[in-house]
Amino acid sequence: MAGVSLYSSPSFSVLCLAQKQKLHFSVSGDHQNVPFLSRSLASLRLNSSANPLPVCQPFVTRFSDSGSSVAESEPDSSVIKSELQSETLVSEPVKQEPKREELFAVVMVGSRQYIVFPGRFIYTQRLKGANVKDKIILNKVLLVGSKTSTWIGKPVVTNAAVHAVVEDQLLDDKVIVFKYKKKKHYRRKIGHRQPITRLRILSIAGYEDYPAVALSDIEPIK
Repeated sequence: MAGVSLYSSPSFSVLCLAQKQKLHFSVSGDHQNVPFLSRSLASLRLNSSANPLPVCQPFVTRFSDSGSSVAESEPDSSVIKSELQSETLVSEPVKQEPKREELFAVVMVGSRQYIVFPGRFIYTQRLKGANVKDKIILNKVLLVGSKTSTWIGKPVVTNAAVHAVVEDQLLDDKVIVFKYKKKKHYRRKIGHRQPITRLRILSIAGYEDYPAVALSDIEPIK
């Protein structure tokens, strides 16, 4: 049997023409319902002056504005005055007093020897019968020395004396005395404070007539 082609038949071509005309009528009808499609693009213009957009004012200040306002504030007047006073003050030269001759002595109080300097104080054993602010003289001067010369006593420096004043009669720091005996259950813990006297050295005098020994007179040890 010979096959029949639908595309070559006259009925198929008529059907296609009818569908094209129907589609054309439907599109033209839609263009009439929508008016803005019929207008050209050139006729559409944007009018910015008709409805201008409102401009919002910023309600938060910028950091630069706040910083500049702080920087432009005037400085405190008290600070300026203090700076001016510090600049005007001129350091006055300090007058250095001449140093006194450094002198020292070795004295014996009781059974102990002490090195004393004028203006300083020492602690000695309790001096019986001495009251506060009493002036005393220490006669047992074993040696007197300065930067250049030395007066050595044999055994004491003749006519030399150390003048002092009693500042206080007090007790020394506590010393713990502990006693123990083994196998006897014997334990003793005792605290002892030795009474002492505080002396302020005033001056050293009376040694000038005693023969002195200079450093140049001492022969070096070979």
